[in-house]
Amino acid sequence: MKPATRGIVTRRNFLRLMAAGTTGAFADALWIEPGWLTVTRCEVPCKGLPAGLDGLRVGLLADLHFEPDRDDALVEEAIARVNAEKLDLVLLGGDYVTSSSSVLVPLARILEKARAAHGVFAVMGNHDGWNAGRPLTRRIFEKSGISFLINQNSQLHLKGEKLAIAGTDFVWRGKPDPEATLKGIAKDTPVLALVHEPDYFDDMVARRDIMLQVSGHTHGGQCRVPVAGYAPAKVKYGEKYIYGHHASGNSGLFVTRGIGTSGLHVRFACPPELAILTLRAKAVA
Repeated sequence: MKPATRGIVTRRNFLRLMAAGTTGAFADALWIEPGWLTVTRCEVPCKGLPAGLDGLRVGLLADLHFEPDRDDALVEEAIARVNAEKLDLVLLGGDYVTSSSSVLVPLARILEKARAAHGVFAVMGNHDGWNAGRPLTRRIFEKSGISFLINQNSQLHLKGEKLAIAGTDFVWRGKPDPEATLKGIAKDTPVLALVHEPDYFDDMVARRDIMLQVSGHTHGGQCRVPVAGYAPAKVKYGEKYIYGHHASGNSGLFVTRGIGTSGLHVRFACPPELAILTLRAKAVA
């Protein structure tokens, strides 16, 4: 009888562990991970980056989906970390709101504290376009000292080198215009493109080499399968490029997990991310 008893206890313990694991995963996804900011540091090889700009450091924040009271601490922590990094550029990749434009003003009061040696640049996300509109979003951000790009570019001279920051309109029911976005940029000027939806990368590189496009939109999947890293849920214009670094010919793309959530306020195996990208003029070994 003793071996049978031992078997029953083992099964009970297994079921208890399974129940505890399920409860723990649920608690993590609902209450812990959505507010757990991580910092991803990535050296990104960039073909066409002048040697003089090797080591350029860029901070990327996207998909804040800001809700006052709920998200203040998380976004304030992200901006504090941005400033502690003493970055060359800060890029904001869209989806600042989820469903209400009323959050833009309190959000801008936090974002205006961001500092970078050569500026803070932002573009529209699809939720911003649907729920706030271009004029209002741009006006609030520019009042806070943030350069807002909608199908246009800003050409910088850094350390004796040229660099173009090019930002499109949102793609999903928006009016992205690659030709207008890239207008006036010389062929020998490297382009750092800011596009909310990552799958539009293929459209951008059809026009010219894009040294690096940075995007959000996917939330990295928001909930992923641990270890395997598989993202079961995909979003329109974020089905091909979900997270991380990708390359095509002389062009590159980096997709961030973003900061906030949409739909259910949950994240699992996919915490909020401030991405710190160090651009390299040659491949990283």
